Amino acid sequence: MSEPPTARHEPARRETVGHEAVRRESAGRAPAGRGPWATLTRLVRCPVCGDGLEVVERSLRCPQRHTFDMARQGYVSLLSGAKRTVNADSAAMVQARTAFLEAGHYAPLTRALARVTVSLGLPGDGEDGTVLDAGAGTGHYLAAVLEALPGAVGLALDASPYALRRAARAHPRAGAASWDVWRPFPVRDSCVDVVLNVFAPRNSAEFHRVLKPDGVLLVVTPTERHLCELRDRLGLLEVDPDKEERLERTLSGHFVRERTEALEYTVELPPQDVENLAAMGPAARHIDPEELRERVAALGGPVDVTASFGVSVHRADSSPSVQA
Repeated sequence: MSEPPTARHEPARRETVGHEAVRRESAGRAPAGRGPWATLTRLVRCPVCGDGLEVVERSLRCPQRHTFDMARQGYVSLLSGAKRTVNADSAAMVQARTAFLEAGHYAPLTRALARVTVSLGLPGDGEDGTVLDAGAGTGHYLAAVLEALPGAVGLALDASPYALRRAARAHPRAGAASWDVWRPFPVRDSCVDVVLNVFAPRNSAEFHRVLKPDGVLLVVTPTERHLCELRDRLGLLEVDPDKEERLERTLSGHFVRERTEALEYTVELPPQDVENLAAMGPAARHIDPEELRERVAALGGPVDVTASFGVSVHRADSSPSVQA
């Protein structure tokens, strides 16, 4: 396997570095070993050779000396290959999402996700538990789950460097790494207690591989009624009416649905938050920003909008035919 551009080989011989050079390199940047990565190394593995990784100064390194640097913003660059994920969120999308979520419009969903996680009864109420958020975005939902599970650690995987900059700071017990969730995860087998999948692609085979035998997959999907008042007026993408059926097909053979909780409420959105809502999702890729502002202005003021979700709990299918 060829070595990805984001990995580098460290020489076996270490050079002596002067104190002043060390001070300049470390200014304003805490060593990786003092943060969540000191614990998260029990989850991750080298994406080049599959060996374990350990914290070495501001990097993660495997025994083969493949080395992955930690960005100044705190996330680790593991994503390999010259081509990045085409649909990774842009800086503008991340800014819009951050503003919308911080306004609290999805707070009921955030609380529901945390409550459902706690209800799963992890050993020690989450003490020493592990949570993987695949397609984590800014880490907003991962942070809420970790807050509800004292002692648990979390790993956010996402392809957008702009989102990862925020995910790396979302919670003191969360780490973030760049990754395309359609590829095999840089995560060890059977080491994760909870996998979060919130409005993100679903790699069911990898979810199944990394989860412990008694682990749980939590999936959040919008229903057909979600944002129904805005779709035609703003040109938002329609929710597939067969979304639930597609979810079952995607997870079939790896997971069995245990239960689903419905969550629906109405929220009043002022124009700026309507614009942020549209700009943070897929609509941002096919609607010109100026055109979007004009459509929002035409709404004439605050709009009552339906927020409608399904939060589903899935357990690993233990039948003999399932391949891990």
